[in-house]
Amino acid sequence: MQNPPVAKRVDSPRTHHGDTVNDPYAWLRDSDNPETIAHLKAENEYTEGLTGHLAGLRGEIFDEIKNRTQETDLSVPFRKGGWWYYTRTVEGRQYGIHCRVKADGDTPPELGDGSALPGEEVLLDENALAEGHDFFSLGVFDVSCDGNLLAYAVDFAGNERFTLKFKDLGTGVDLPDVIEGVFYGGAWSRSGDYFFYATVDETWRPDKIWRHRLGDTGDDPLVYTETDERFWTGIELSRSEEYLFLESHSKVTSEIRFLAAGDPTGEFTVMGPGRRTGIEVSVDHQGDRFIVLHNDGAENFVLGWTPVDDTTRFHTLIEHRDDTRLEGAEAFADHIVVHLRSEGLSGIRILPNDGPARDIRFDEPVYTARPTTNPEYRTGMLRLSYQSLVTPDSVYDYDIATGELLLRKQKPVLGGYRPEDYRQQRDWATAADGTRIPISIVHRADVTPDGTAPCLLYGYGSYETSIDPYFSAVRLSLLDRGVVYAIAHVRGGGEMGRHWYENGKMLHKKNTFTDFVACAEHMVSAGWSAPDGLVARGGSAGGLLMGAVTNLAPDRFAGVCAEVPFVDALNTILDPSLPLTVIEWDEWGDPLHDPEVYRYMKSYSPYENVTATDYPPILAVTSLNDTRVGFHEPAKWVARLRAEATGGPFLLKTEMEAGHGGRSGRYDAWHEEAFNLAWILDRMGKA
Repeated sequence: MQNPPVAKRVDSPRTHHGDTVNDPYAWLRDSDNPETIAHLKAENEYTEGLTGHLAGLRGEIFDEIKNRTQETDLSVPFRKGGWWYYTRTVEGRQYGIHCRVKADGDTPPELGDGSALPGEEVLLDENALAEGHDFFSLGVFDVSCDGNLLAYAVDFAGNERFTLKFKDLGTGVDLPDVIEGVFYGGAWSRSGDYFFYATVDETWRPDKIWRHRLGDTGDDPLVYTETDERFWTGIELSRSEEYLFLESHSKVTSEIRFLAAGDPTGEFTVMGPGRRTGIEVSVDHQGDRFIVLHNDGAENFVLGWTPVDDTTRFHTLIEHRDDTRLEGAEAFADHIVVHLRSEGLSGIRILPNDGPARDIRFDEPVYTARPTTNPEYRTGMLRLSYQSLVTPDSVYDYDIATGELLLRKQKPVLGGYRPEDYRQQRDWATAADGTRIPISIVHRADVTPDGTAPCLLYGYGSYETSIDPYFSAVRLSLLDRGVVYAIAHVRGGGEMGRHWYENGKMLHKKNTFTDFVACAEHMVSAGWSAPDGLVARGGSAGGLLMGAVTNLAPDRFAGVCAEVPFVDALNTILDPSLPLTVIEWDEWGDPLHDPEVYRYMKSYSPYENVTATDYPPILAVTSLNDTRVGFHEPAKWVARLRAEATGGPFLLKTEMEAGHGGRSGRYDAWHEEAFNLAWILDRMGKA
């Protein structure tokens, strides 16, 4: 067998709260060090050497993904002003093409065979922009209110620093205005003369909002600077196009400022009482009032409104409920759309201005339903997305007046896919403290819980992010080989309401890890997985979960796939100079200043807790230009596993031209996923 790379050990002691520890692989943080790059390349060669026998399976899986995909296709057009907007994909091309056609009536145009629609106007072809680059990402795509101008921003490195440009949609020519180093998002003024955008500080925190006047070659005026290092800021235009909202958020607190969109050079006004620690607020505009969602004295949030001319007065529309988490509210001229969560499932509620509220109902036992793109303020239709573990992503228009659901498109799955050939269900594991943990499960109909099937168990469990049941044509490459797929809805996510999140963060973070182990044990005890056929998978904060459960229960897993994994959590959160660290203190705690948090994080951080025991095979996947989770985290983790643990093998695969989301083109992404799935199937004995 090929010998693995051995990272040199360099003493790097640090002392916190009287605790002195050594970090022998800290040098791997330096991407400018030729030794670091050489080490990453050696790791890639080692990984390819140990997985080369899977090349045929990778090609087979890639072909399966490709053959299930209608490569020339288009999204269901959405209405904005006098146009229908949509995105097309073309066979053989990596990226989307953004288009529009003139609107003729309120019904979306017929989609045909997925090729260009009659009268199509191409706004932006990502393939042309990406030509000659190994990576491409679009961070801003925003058409002005009058439909005449397009603001767009591009990234060719994966570091999420974008170049902002503007296009005259009448002539198809870019304007001379170019702004470097912008962040995601932005907002047009009502007239389209101004565009507001955000930039980040040295820790990658969006902290400044700027105002650009088109055609102005001077320095852009700075509109707002967020000085509190725990907060980030952004700006958006209301759906009514009447107000600009400048928002500052930390993980637990938010503050909103507003300005009439027709007065872009005016001063923003703080809404209501302003910033109050622990109070989160989101806002939309409707007529003479602002619609406000907040958690002041209400863990699962309440919905209300406040007059535009006096934002200190508040009136309630939906009271707090212990069993229902209100997640968002969107205001339209004649109704409000609320997205909520109850019993672990997403839902949609309509609040007409002049009638009783009603929920949109769905029949499957597990599913995901949420509003999608609805830019029109005056409309009687709601565009929503629906999918489940067996139902492909389906786009509906919901008639507000009649309650009728109109299916506009279900994402095609080629190759004879039939939902009835598969089964989905919700199981419940029991955690050590007695908490019931939901698990969403899908498998082929001919797979039974007899303890013989392999299982891939996925988890995340942070930031109140809910991993809702979703359809994946890619996943069929597992299911059709007899694999059971399961999502562990562990605490730290938001699936069961705000308390689910609170009980899986800060000094309760270990619940996330023990919940996942309980779910793994349930899948085996319930017969959904063979004891030696269970593989775990997670990414980013879910990669922290992978590292933690591997330390907790290494004998439970036949393999662990950790993608862009946050496995060096303690060292990262101790360093305020690193991207996002101070912001993250509200999620993980502040180990730099709080000795209790330091001791707690040290007791679970994966890198710190590698032991001299047998670990399962591990595949860690990362990207050199990742600004969210540094490539050094999995690099250090794998080095320590090799030096101190037994078992394995421990593999590190680094994309040298990518960011947090991996490779950018769809074919590149399919190749990357085929690599991961082939490794997973090999660990299950299915290669």
